[in-house]
Amino acid sequence: MEAGVLFSGGKDSALAAIMLARDYGVELNTCVFDPDREVPEVRAAAVALGLPFKKRVLGKDLLREAVDLLLTCGYPNDAIAMVHRTAIEILSAEYAVIGDGTRREDRVPRLERPEVQHLEMTSGCSYVRPLLGYGKREVERLAGRLLVVRYGETGNIGNGDYEGEIRDALRARDIDPAPFFPPHHLQSLVVARRET
Repeated sequence: MEAGVLFSGGKDSALAAIMLARDYGVELNTCVFDPDREVPEVRAAAVALGLPFKKRVLGKDLLREAVDLLLTCGYPNDAIAMVHRTAIEILSAEYAVIGDGTRREDRVPRLERPEVQHLEMTSGCSYVRPLLGYGKREVERLAGRLLVVRYGETGNIGNGDYEGEIRDALRARDIDPAPFFPPHHLQSLVVARRET
């Protein structure tokens, strides 16, 4: 059975994919808004994991909606959560099992239990989050043991996180994204898998 995993190229989604690959045929899915956006670093991370990769296009209308929501709220959480829900719904139409790298402490993006139950009842898929019981310290330990990871601030690292395109869309409207996002937010990018 195939499992579609949302994949940013970072350590959390990579660890989730490794865990799910023990029991499923995993395909890594990276979502972008712009159909012309290429994600070579994320493709390279998928190759490093030895798993098939698909680029999914969410569309510029969803990006506009996300930016409008961010501007209405004054912070990015609801916008990123909305985009994540949409990505999961898209995968649920194709895969019997879908997953992501959501950890125990993650507040965004994260589906709450009623949303998960609704998704599973309406789509017939199973939504699994292998890292949900893991805290940040244990995720860091596992990543150090299994993966070679590069870190950098959002915008300076080529991962498939939604935030980069949302920031670019704000700049396109002549709005400085800095006040809306935490400063010095580190992102991760998998560059190799360690032999264990």
